[in-house]
Amino acid sequence: MTDQRILARRFETERPRLHAIAAKLLGSSVDADDAVQETWLRFARTGPEGIDNLEAWLTTVVSRMSLDMLRAPRRTREQSWQVETWRDEPVALDADAAELVSQNEQVGVALLTMLELLGPAERIAFVLHDVFGRSFRDIAEVLDRSPEAVRQLASRGRRRLRGAEDVARSDRVQSRRVVDAWLVAAQGGDLTALLSLLDDSAVLHADYGTSTQIVSGATAIAQQAVLSGRLAAHSTPVLIDGRPGVAAVMGGRVVSIMAFEISGERITGLRVLADPERLGAVSRVLGL
Repeated sequence: MTDQRILARRFETERPRLHAIAAKLLGSSVDADDAVQETWLRFARTGPEGIDNLEAWLTTVVSRMSLDMLRAPRRTREQSWQVETWRDEPVALDADAAELVSQNEQVGVALLTMLELLGPAERIAFVLHDVFGRSFRDIAEVLDRSPEAVRQLASRGRRRLRGAEDVARSDRVQSRRVVDAWLVAAQGGDLTALLSLLDDSAVLHADYGTSTQIVSGATAIAQQAVLSGRLAAHSTPVLIDGRPGVAAVMGGRVVSIMAFEISGERITGLRVLADPERLGAVSRVLGL
């Protein structure tokens, strides 16, 4: 077996753990794939010589890669289309935010928008220590700060998450009202009600797999929603990447999902995925 194949096998045993860390730090499975791939390239160039603790070394590298991505200018969150059932009650952080972040992937997705409230260094310190149990000394190496400074960053991040709970709960309830009103109006073909929910400058982006579509302006979007009233009649609220959305289910399978961008009581943007190849996984997540 060649040296390169040995390195690859050693790395593959660590890949799931590294991906989990990067996904929690970055809030995107797609971005996590990039961070892990860059970590592999660094490992392949460096080799195992001089690495006393492979697990710690890889954790440091993938965390630094994630930190660079979090700090990158104009970084926008990747639409990864992770779908989960929308519970009637929002998840509360209560006493231990880290426990909820680390429990399972669905809860983690629901809290990603709250993690985005943290600055890059706070997020690294909080997630690596509170979720993955890394020592402040190890995290200090990632952030190039003292262990005491890292301890303070993690503590500050913890307090900010707890303080954001009431705001997140209120936003979730308000968003659900907007989504429910949208479905009722679309099903009933109520153009006036749809226009009252849409910001004048709202934009809809649709991905059909083989083609894409952009619809600009409240009137054009509302008119299209009326024409799609049959889909609305078969739609149910879901969370998409932790944000408000709906899934249209017909014939026992998901035929489209739509994510809402909401500001206050108005819809400022809509993103639709209607690519059959990519929607198969969504059907399985929803138990169809």
